[in-house]
Amino acid sequence: MIPPDTHLQIGSLLFEGVDQIDLTGPFEVLSRIPNATYRLYGKTTEPVRDVRGLRLSPDASLAEAPQLDVLHVPGGFGQEALMEDEAVLGWLRDQAAGARSVFSVCTGALLCGAAGLLRGRRATTHWASFDLLPFFGAIPVDQRVVVDGTWVFAAGVTAGIDGALRLAAELRGADAAQAIQLYMAYAPEPPFDSGTPERAPPAILEQARAAVAAITERRADTARRVAARLGIAP
Repeated sequence: MIPPDTHLQIGSLLFEGVDQIDLTGPFEVLSRIPNATYRLYGKTTEPVRDVRGLRLSPDASLAEAPQLDVLHVPGGFGQEALMEDEAVLGWLRDQAAGARSVFSVCTGALLCGAAGLLRGRRATTHWASFDLLPFFGAIPVDQRVVVDGTWVFAAGVTAGIDGALRLAAELRGADAAQAIQLYMAYAPEPPFDSGTPERAPPAILEQARAAVAAITERRADTARRVAARLGIAP
């Protein structure tokens, strides 16, 4: 836990094709952490659209970001376009080096991996990309939230809320995290038990895999190139 009188700079990476819940779910938590400033940072200050078309605007460019205490890296289909973008990868490396905590959500883990930040780390990501983690030197852990030292990894999409609450507790204590959870009325009771590949009906899982087959194949090809660049033999 960080002393409550220590101000925290919290920032999220924003990019075209982000999955907005990877971003806005944690935003609901991180923006309410006491004595903290939360900002969105993009390659430019131009608005972007999420994978479903929601318009989002950065507060500042990557170059304008201070050293962050908490770096939040969301995922989404647009992550693929940044996997070999050295401007973004270099920014992630620089920020992670000085951050108190790094928080990856969904396929944000693949971006961290492309930046060379996952070697030897226990990590998780979205179920459709989970098998790619070894290409980045990570140790795959099939859990909704995985903590490895000062790093927090959340699996697919909505797991970002759980991970953000875990991070809030690490930063400001369990009472602060529970107060945020209560304000959000976060007590999920989904009508179906179909939120993981293990629990989804086989026909639904087959449809879901088919829907992401193209992006999954592209991600696998990119992961192989990144592994070769990093000298990793998965």
